[in-house]
Amino acid sequence: MKNLYLDIDGVLLTKHGDMALHLVDFLNFATNNFDCYWLTTHCKGDAASAIFHLIGGVQPEAIPFLKKIKTTNWNLWKTEGINFSQNFLWLDDYAFDTEKNILEEHLALDKLIIVNLKSNPNQLLDIIKVI
Repeated sequence: MKNLYLDIDGVLLTKHGDMALHLVDFLNFATNNFDCYWLTTHCKGDAASAIFHLIGGVQPEAIPFLKKIKTTNWNLWKTEGINFSQNFLWLDDYAFDTEKNILEEHLALDKLIIVNLKSNPNQLLDIIKVI
């Protein structure tokens, strides 16, 4: 099964901390079709901190799906948390040039999906349709 790495702010929550549109449907799809991993500043080896960050801003129906998402651990660059030996996708609202360079070194830049909920509030639904 393909790995799916998920950021929180700007991907699952808007920049203002509101739940992204179609979040529950997206999480249902993601956790049933991918091995999902947190790749966010809110989780560096501890999934509880990611869930705690989300708990007040999401519908209760989202919580069981959030609990299925596994941890990653990284220090400086999020790409440290990616297992490049397995097929993956990474959803984030921003990647640093260094992270993009690391993806390029692994021939994996096309695995990064930049999410922009401001310009496309329905992007999570759109992602379901294309991945």
